Amino acid sequence: MRCYLHALLLCMVFAVFSVLYVFNQLPVASSFESQYEDGWTDRRTKKSSGRQPQFGAQDTGHIVRKGGGVPSLFDHQEHDKTREKPASASVQEATRDERIHLAVVACGPRLEETLTMLKSALLFSAKPLHFHIFAEDHLHGSFGESLDLWPSVFQTKFNYTTYPITFPSENAKEWKKLFKPCASQRLFLPLILKDVDSLLYVDTDILFLQPVEEIWSLLSFFNSTHLAAMAPEHEEPRIAWYNRFARHPYYGKTGVNSGVMLMNMTRIREKYFKNDMTSVPLKWVELLMPLLQKYKLNITWGDQDLLNIIFHHNPESLYVFPCQWNYRPDHCIYGSNCLEAEQEGVFILHGNRGVYHDDKQPAFRAVYEAIQKYTFGDNLVQSLLLPLEANLQETKHTYCGRASHMFTKRLKQSISILQQETIEGRSLVS
Repeated sequence: MRCYLHALLLCMVFAVFSVLYVFNQLPVASSFESQYEDGWTDRRTKKSSGRQPQFGAQDTGHIVRKGGGVPSLFDHQEHDKTREKPASASVQEATRDERIHLAVVACGPRLEETLTMLKSALLFSAKPLHFHIFAEDHLHGSFGESLDLWPSVFQTKFNYTTYPITFPSENAKEWKKLFKPCASQRLFLPLILKDVDSLLYVDTDILFLQPVEEIWSLLSFFNSTHLAAMAPEHEEPRIAWYNRFARHPYYGKTGVNSGVMLMNMTRIREKYFKNDMTSVPLKWVELLMPLLQKYKLNITWGDQDLLNIIFHHNPESLYVFPCQWNYRPDHCIYGSNCLEAEQEGVFILHGNRGVYHDDKQPAFRAVYEAIQKYTFGDNLVQSLLLPLEANLQETKHTYCGRASHMFTKRLKQSISILQQETIEGRSLVS
């Protein structure tokens, strides 16, 4: 009996200290949240409309605001330049309710890779896009100069906002060095973009092979508990990383990959998350810092590992989409293991591990270089598809090269649809 009492006492002491630890982090979280009370003010925006758009009640997009704010917890300098460019009234009208919000984080030598990703998003999409570009300060001017050089017919299809890389001043260095420089910025997007309801986050090494609105439409498949969507980290458990090496909880059988992440950020901000640090559910802003402190010595893939831990404890909150929405070298390096891509083609290509810039996976590099070298306005078949198919023929000595017909299957459909829409548009004008 005495042993049981000792065990019960130890459990109670452990529980008390766990609660004290978590609540000790809450003042930091509370002050972190308070900095956003007056909105995010440190940004530079380019809009493709001459007049300030009048957004509908359902639109939750960003409007530029200068001054104000509470920047005390952040170490950064303000960018307050706003540039606007005229656009047709029809595009301005469409922007009211139909914008797709796409976010990316770029640090280091990622400028050209990010611009190529944005180009692929713009090429096939019919709906207006808003790019939220989080980048180191020295890259902001280069992004603006490059995007402003894109042809006016394409500039009417998108707006963009550049933001500094910003973390809570307390533990900022720790967050910035987590896995890759600046990668963990994505964890704070729901807290920074407080006026944005839904968002598609992608890594810089993503290429869209079909319209962005296709993945955006997956939001309609969310049930009442879903607040984010990602693809599995692996399809084949025998070569999967998480189930063999992870020293922390992870989602499902093989974990999830956060390189393409669709979010209902309103739900993320509102939800109280179950966790293994306390019996008290925590809001997103309260959860991040204690989670990092508990697992920082056990995680390998940084913020992606933290997301896996969160959704391990809250599996009902995650919608898992198939592998063709986040197709990586792991899906073909040892032979094809993404059944959905074999059947329907690759929708989104993810060239992780730097494969766009080395010779390890020439099929991935061929797709990247084809889109990078394509000039806006040129014939997509002659200037993009045919050169790509020719280059892919030279990659058949690799497993991914033998599967490269999946890379062009959806791309061909996207080009065909775009050409048909162009023909129909011309016939209406005539």
